[in-house]
Amino acid sequence: MELIRSISKMRDWSKSHRERGRKIAFVPTMGYFHDGHLALMKRASELGDKVVVSIFVNPTQFGPTEDFARYPRNLDRDIDLASSVGVDCIFYPEASEMYPEGFDTWVEVPGLAKGLCGASRPGHFRGVTTVVLKLFNIVAPHVAVFGQKDYQQLKIIQKMVRDLNIPIEIVPHPIVREPDGLAMSSRNTYLSAEERKSALCLYKALMRAKELYEGGVTSAKALRQEVEEIIRSTPLTRIDYCFLGSGETLTEEEELGPGSVIALAVWVGKTRLIDNVLL
Repeated sequence: MELIRSISKMRDWSKSHRERGRKIAFVPTMGYFHDGHLALMKRASELGDKVVVSIFVNPTQFGPTEDFARYPRNLDRDIDLASSVGVDCIFYPEASEMYPEGFDTWVEVPGLAKGLCGASRPGHFRGVTTVVLKLFNIVAPHVAVFGQKDYQQLKIIQKMVRDLNIPIEIVPHPIVREPDGLAMSSRNTYLSAEERKSALCLYKALMRAKELYEGGVTSAKALRQEVEEIIRSTPLTRIDYCFLGSGETLTEEEELGPGSVIALAVWVGKTRLIDNVLL
């Protein structure tokens, strides 16, 4: 497996494999891999001849009071894990090369980014879409795999690719969970033992809502009440948002149906966790 740090060398690597007719599959990450990341990499290996994983803790998607400085990082560990699932190349650029002095060009998908995480994290998705487009231009993959845990991000990237005619197939991957249901996240490492128990309320609330929906309850109001009650009755939690609406347009609906999504962001102690379920 190769570790590439410069943009020019990454482009040369991709160009050489494309010229040989090899299909490049790409997984963009911020590192500190867990089994969810590895599942994306395994899926990428099924889709392409060569797999590239980027590790870049992107400063432009963090707000001034967010956890950029303490976001978990461990390159040696990540290299070992990526190698174990057959990744061919890790792209590990410096922020100074990705955002050179005077950088002032941004990509936005304002419609899909205005609610949910976009409402509570202003500027977050502008940073996400800008860096993902830059990575697409540098790595030049044929296909890219994104997890459904970051559901709003997935829909935004899909729309950016459609709107800008980017010749890359975006492949969603189902949420990877711990045995007890907690969605895997690098930020789970922030949780204390007590907070880890409380964090299960997201999954429990979503599964309860799904159970009610499958039993015939389609009212968003009724389902929201059930979800919020489960979370509010759990210690150490505070709801950021509880969204029930269209899985395509990310607009709220009064009555849910096939293709609707229930998405949550919940503070557990000082850690903000997200989760969702598609109906």
